Amino acid sequence: MNPLTNVKNITKLNETELKLGINEKTSWHKKYKDSAWIFVGGLDYELTEGDIICVFSQFGEIVNINLIRDKKTGKSKGYCFLCFEDQRSTVLSVDNLNGISEDSIPTRSPPGLP
Repeated sequence: MNPLTNVKNITKLNETELKLGINEKTSWHKKYKDSAWIFVGGLDYELTEGDIICVFSQFGEIVNINLIRDKKTGKSKGYCFLCFEDQRSTVLSVDNLNGISEDSIPTRSPPGLP
């Protein structure tokens, strides 16, 4: 799905919740109400902690990142856990990036390539 389409769909969902008078207790945002941590999956195996922080820091200050790596090889397993300083940043990041494909997250080219 196109990232902009995903953002539009989430915006429509949020607007629908407001129009229907869906309160905080029944909103999907409730899942993120009490935690500043989010799970980020489907990441490119070449992404580093710095790459992920660059993308997610637009939603708030990141105070902790745990990129899960293979114990033997040290290579990323393609998912991580992020902790924001402000819990409200979890809702912002999920609102804007939930379902976005890894192709939409910029990565660095290997050395020697443009």
